[in-house]
Amino acid sequence: MTSSDVDIQPTLILYDDATARRFEPFAFSRPLGEMRAGAPLIRERWEQVLGVRASGFLSRPELVAFAEFDAPPPARGDAHHSLPAGAVIVNTRALPALAGAIDVRRDSAVRAWSIAGRVAAVRLTAPLSLSQLDRGEWWPPSQQSRDGAANHDTDPDASHVSLDGLWLDEVWDLVRHLNALLLADIPSMADALRCRALLQDTGSNIAVTGPHPVWLEDGAHVEPMTVFDTTLGPVLLREGATVQAFTRVTGPCFVGKHSTLSADRISGSSIGDVCRVHGELSASILTGHSNKGHDGFVGHSVFGRWVNLGASTVTSNLKNTYGTVALWTPDGIRDSGLQFLGTFFGDHAKTGIGLRLTTGCVLGAGANVMDAMPPKHVAPFSWGTGAPYANFAFDKFVETATRMMARRGVTFDATQERMWRGLHEQATQVDVRAAESARKDRSDASRHGSR
Repeated sequence: MTSSDVDIQPTLILYDDATARRFEPFAFSRPLGEMRAGAPLIRERWEQVLGVRASGFLSRPELVAFAEFDAPPPARGDAHHSLPAGAVIVNTRALPALAGAIDVRRDSAVRAWSIAGRVAAVRLTAPLSLSQLDRGEWWPPSQQSRDGAANHDTDPDASHVSLDGLWLDEVWDLVRHLNALLLADIPSMADALRCRALLQDTGSNIAVTGPHPVWLEDGAHVEPMTVFDTTLGPVLLREGATVQAFTRVTGPCFVGKHSTLSADRISGSSIGDVCRVHGELSASILTGHSNKGHDGFVGHSVFGRWVNLGASTVTSNLKNTYGTVALWTPDGIRDSGLQFLGTFFGDHAKTGIGLRLTTGCVLGAGANVMDAMPPKHVAPFSWGTGAPYANFAFDKFVETATRMMARRGVTFDATQERMWRGLHEQATQVDVRAAESARKDRSDASRHGSR
């Protein structure tokens, strides 16, 4: 291998397969690579493991205008709308362990990486047309002669590397695997970031109890009268994160850049950048830029971005029968097999004061609801004080999103407005079809009843 071979930056593409594209309510408005799984975003996980920055993503066609912070753009391919030979395509449902980092540039002979015996990433041996990836049905990759990926069952010369990690087979696996991921991710991230350990210091009035460390990146701040309980796992605070007085943080717990924890008990959670958390939070994921600024229990839940919970919004995460929790999916209500499961909040979802969310609730992207207890599934862009909800007018949605994002110093720009307009039109069409179907059903029932 020559020195020039080492310096080549391969094209890294994040691919949402057909299963990932049905991980609602999140897949409605963001590629799976931009969801948080464990401590980092899935994209960040693959970038760290492979040692290269992602150059594009492939997901639902409705997300072609998706743009957010440092997320890569949709993959465009070359002049022939193809990905080049040598491009590395990763399945975003595969989560490699951060401790297994490799340098994909130096391992140029490797043609595939697997996790738990399943192909998680491939290096193309020939150009691959983007049209083959449109519907998400290309994974697992097969015949090299047909689609440019080495056939790992029949090609004995293909170099195949196994990685530690796990898979997201269902959307609720984000919650199922959270604890295990945090336990593995936090030490690796702390080492990579060269964090310092917070030691017990009686002079600072900060208590650290338990065998695991509390790691602080430079610029993190902990106020006196804070308690860290690391009995069950470590804690990591990123740059600019603040833990205010009278807060108890129980590990494993990750807190992203410029997020603030204020009072009560935060345990076993992954909190992304620029979030505010007050009140009790347990075993939950905040992707980033979300606000739980008031009292109210939230447990075993997942937030997209730009979620805001009204004061005293409460999630149920355990049925009073202690049975497993069923969740709405695009394929109908399904049993998650989990005893603890709260609410999945889509991007830009908002709740009113005192909202109570039932066990296994799905709140669609752009929904803004203010009643006492919504149904288990609230459609995207729902608005109002009770089901059946009205449609959240697009101009009002833009107004709300623009104001919230401005408070965090972020602009709701024309690119984002274009994507959200398309999503709003899609959701409205679904609502119209559902209403027409309901009217037809009532009409048929009336005719049959009059005979």
